[in-house]
Amino acid sequence: MLILRSSPTSPFGRKIKIAIAELGLDDRIEIVPADTNDPAESLRRQNPLGKVPTLVFEDGTTLFDSRVIAEYLDHLAGGGRLFQAGDARFAQLRLQAVADGVCDAGLLQVYELRLRAAEMRNAAWVENQAGKVARALASLEAAPPAYDRPRIGEIALACALGYLDLRFEGAWRASHPALVAWLDTFAAKVPAFEATRFKG
Repeated sequence: MLILRSSPTSPFGRKIKIAIAELGLDDRIEIVPADTNDPAESLRRQNPLGKVPTLVFEDGTTLFDSRVIAEYLDHLAGGGRLFQAGDARFAQLRLQAVADGVCDAGLLQVYELRLRAAEMRNAAWVENQAGKVARALASLEAAPPAYDRPRIGEIALACALGYLDLRFEGAWRASHPALVAWLDTFAAKVPAFEATRFKG
């Protein structure tokens, strides 16, 4: 059986958990929590970067990061489910890149404010990261992605918005009603979104 190393608050891990459910691979992959801050954590031997998510094969070899794992899982499920062909594929990859970028910028803000002593924090740097999130959300609010069934881009976006809810108390919602409605629709269509709700 494959093993997915993840953590309860990782938006990238959540993306893969939802992908697993959407692809019907739940019975083929065991999810094992990982503590990325623990120097003794076996994750550091499985992935030299010590990051989640990491997919571990039965022979001990691994795949990472979430974009690579998602591609592999789609292949494992027969292909063409999370990723389309031609121009549609690149539209999905672009949406995934924007959503993952929102997560990256959000994570960097959290790290700066949580882990760095107050006197060492760089307010301009935090503002720069917040600006990336704001611009991305503004572009998505102007044209929320339409879809018939969720693919990797929509899954990534839902996880990014969920992460902003977790770490920034849903402050994005007040000025992005179209995205709020989009996320509500996604959650209604994809039960795994609620099942993988962030904890912590």
